[in-house]
Amino acid sequence: MLSDFLASSRRLAVLTGAGCSTRSGIPDYRSPGGAWTKHKPIYYSAFVRSADVRRFYWARSFRGWPRFDAARPNAAHRALAELESDGRVHQLITQNVDDLHQEAGSRAVVQLHGRNRVVVCLDCRAESPREEMQSRLGDLNAEWLARAPWHTLDADEADFAPDGDANVAQEIVGAFRVPDCRRCGGVLKPAVVFFGESVPPEKVAYAMRRVDEADALLVVGSSLTVWSGFRFVKRAHERGLPIAIVNIGPTRGDELATIKVERECGDALTEARQKAESREQKEASRVL
Repeated sequence: MLSDFLASSRRLAVLTGAGCSTRSGIPDYRSPGGAWTKHKPIYYSAFVRSADVRRFYWARSFRGWPRFDAARPNAAHRALAELESDGRVHQLITQNVDDLHQEAGSRAVVQLHGRNRVVVCLDCRAESPREEMQSRLGDLNAEWLARAPWHTLDADEADFAPDGDANVAQEIVGAFRVPDCRRCGGVLKPAVVFFGESVPPEKVAYAMRRVDEADALLVVGSSLTVWSGFRFVKRAHERGLPIAIVNIGPTRGDELATIKVERECGDALTEARQKAESREQKEASRVL
């Protein structure tokens, strides 16, 4: 049982993926009907190489940002933060870029794929808040927005994608204007790892050390399709650590798992934590 798994751990490493944030209104990529079936992500090489691709990306991001920014932590984020407060979670490693773990109260967080709330210049590496970029995009594109067929940035669920962007008709993208870096005039990019881009090696090394220090690994809401997450499951298995996976649908790590729970993340974690706490309280009362 998942509650027994949690109760037996005091240095738990946690790996979370997009399924952890779906109840907050941020879609995932790979579940049936997920965003991968409707939205093809932009690759890093194309973003760097082409001003047209950057214009397309930022037009979509401009429309989708208000909905992404409005997302709030759900029961899964809160349960993991509470498990850290309980002294069970040693390190949380997330593939998500939404900052919802920190907003829920988690402190020991490694964001493998970066933060969507930060914009970085590819030339001088200056960073700025995503809210500032949204304001600059709005100032430059007030007329463009007025002529857009939806006349609003209120993207609906069908248009929304996991990285905070939303559908924009190709025929109106050409008139969209993108600002340059205020400091050096360079190219601006969200501080996230695009498809085809590598996770910074120092971040991987730190996360791997934390897995090595753990006594178990819990995977929440990830299909483990990409190597950036699966490598930690493989490492935990090689070290003989118990592995629990909470995910609806198959994952790449199912054969390595000690426990597999096919339930919604928030419901499963909340219930398991409560049972683990109740078990510990009963054991403590017997000792007294």
